[in-house]
Parts: sequence; structure tokens; C-alpha cells
Amino acid sequence: MELQVTQENFVRALQNASRVANNKTPLPILNNVLLRTDNNILLVASTNLEIASSTYIGAKVSKQGEVTVPARLLTDFISNLPKGSIDLIVKNNQLTIESASYKSTINGASSDEFPELPAISDSEVVKYNISLDDFKQSVSQTIITASTDATRPILTGVYWHTYEKYLYLAATDGYRLSERKLLETKSEINAIIPTTTLQEVLRTLSDDITEIEVIFSDTEVHFKLNQTTITSRLIDGSFPDYRQLIPKQSETSLEIKKQDFSRVIKIASLFARESGGSVTLDVDKDKSILSIQSIASELGENTSEANISNVSDNGRVTLNSKYLNDALSVIQGDDIEIKFNGKLSPVILDSVGDSDYIHIVMPLKS
Repeated sequence: MELQVTQENFVRALQNASRVANNKTPLPILNNVLLRTDNNILLVASTNLEIASSTYIGAKVSKQGEVTVPARLLTDFISNLPKGSIDLIVKNNQLTIESASYKSTINGASSDEFPELPAISDSEVVKYNISLDDFKQSVSQTIITASTDATRPILTGVYWHTYEKYLYLAATDGYRLSERKLLETKSEINAIIPTTTLQEVLRTLSDDITEIEVIFSDTEVHFKLNQTTITSRLIDGSFPDYRQLIPKQSETSLEIKKQDFSRVIKIASLFARESGGSVTLDVDKDKSILSIQSIASELGENTSEANISNVSDNGRVTLNSKYLNDALSVIQGDDIEIKFNGKLSPVILDSVGDSDYIHIVMPLKS
């Protein structure tokens, strides 16, 4: 195999692939990236058997071929080369790299043992074209509430599903829940995408990408990002019927400036570290005041207040301050709406004027 590529394109493709290549696997071949030519195109690919990354870049190919090379070494070496053309020559599974005054040979391995890369079939698939901004917003707003508990694998992903002719994303770890209405659709889908996959897609996004094509099959999902495709297995199983957890009505509701709420929660959380992040929200309708109290037996206690509006009734609830800070980091808009039914019911947080996203936090026993 002989070809020439640019350092800029090659290193970008290698960085995508090397994040997926697994150096903790008992299969040494999975430590490698696959380099394969196809006319004047170079494929740079990797897989850890759960996720696969494939990037195509332009090349001047004088001799076709393929090889696998240790991902980390190749990526680090190419990253440190100057911008410009790089010559790649493969003989006997050894990759020789020449660029300006640099020359190196890396021992590779035959591609025969490299796992077959997943292919996209046009039959029996569901496709969605999602703008970059909508994708980033929807995934960021839901991935934050997914579980990290490997003993409950169904909750370690984001649930992509259709409901009443709309595509929704939802995630829960049992203590909090988030749901985002994404787009209107005529197709139907019920699929759980691992959070690790979605995190990898977010890391792969670049400024030149304006739209993402998401393709679902029965067992896999493909994300097409211009020249890069990320493929992942779906999590097998049925996602819980989370909608029954969303209160239909709320006794206590209020609106508060996001900046004000964020400030008092951050201050309260400083005193809540010893009590598992526990902070108590107290709504005073007559004074239009929200009080947030936190107590630390050794450090002291804190009570902060913020002005609120459109208050329906008094109320008191105890919540985890970390979960509140997480929610505020992904809820957009200047004004937050808070709704709940007493101290034992789920608390709904959303942005005033944006009914497409809700974030629910379960209360703590006070």
C-alpha cells in the first residue's frame, strides 16, 4: 500500500478512531486502527465491538492495500508532525511514514483478524436528519440524567422513541428524569442508545457539520457526521414507562430568574456537602420569596432567599443540590418554572416558554 495524505485530515481521522480503539481488551487487534484504501479514499476505522468509528479522507493512492496499526502510537506520532503532506508505505505489515525531515516505521498487523465493520442497510431502517444545534441540545439535556449503574443497563442509555407523532429523548437514573421533544415524525422507533455512544458522537462533532443523519436498525444505530460514521449496538430491553411519573397537575408552582436560582443553590450546596447535598426549598406565596436552607452540623447553616413570581401556593420540599445544579446547567432560557405537589412528590423544572423540555428531580426525605 502506498499513498499520500495531508497531516490535517489524517490526524483528525485518527483522533476519532483512537478514542474508540480499546487498549484494555484481551484482543490485541482492537488496540489498532484499520487503514484501508478504496481508489483515492483512505478509510481510518476502529472498533471495541460495542462502538465502531469510520472516517473517510481524500488521498493520492498509488498502490491499494490495507493494514492495522497501533492506534495510540500512530495518532500521537501524526499529531506531532508539521502540517503538510505525509507519505505512507506499507510492506509486510510495516507502515513507513515520511513527512518533511521525519521518517518512522511502525510495526502493524494484518487486517485479516480485524472485526468486520458494521454496514448500513437501506432496508428496514428508520432515518432522521437532525440539525447540529438540535442534536447537541437534546442529547446534552437528557444524557445528564442517565444512570451509571451497570447493574441496570437499560437505564445507562438515552431512550429514543416516538409518541403521538413526535420523536422524544428521555433518560432516568431513578432519582431524576429528563425528556426532550425533538421533532415531528411519521415513523416509529423505540431504541435505547448507550450514553457512551452519545458522548463519543458529541466529541466527534466539528464546526463543519450542520446536520446529523441518525439511522436505526433493529440492533444498531448509525450516526453519519459528514465523512465520519459512528455505529453502536443498542441496549436490549424495554425502557420503563416513565410518563406515569410526570405529575399532571401541581399544587405549588412558581417562576424564578435562572441566574438568581443558580446563585442561591450554589451557595446552599456549600453547606450541604455533609448532608448528602440536601437543601430545603420553602415557598412563601404572600411574600413572593423562595428560601433555600442547608445545614451542616459542623460547618454551620445557610439560608438564602430569592424573589419569585406567579406563585400558586406555599410549599416545601427537600432536594439534592447537585441534581438541581445539573438541571440548571442544561435548562435554557432566563426564567425557570418550578412545580410540585407537597414534599414527597416529584419536582418539575423547565424553562418558562419552552414546553419541549422537562427535568424532574425526586425529593429527599426531610
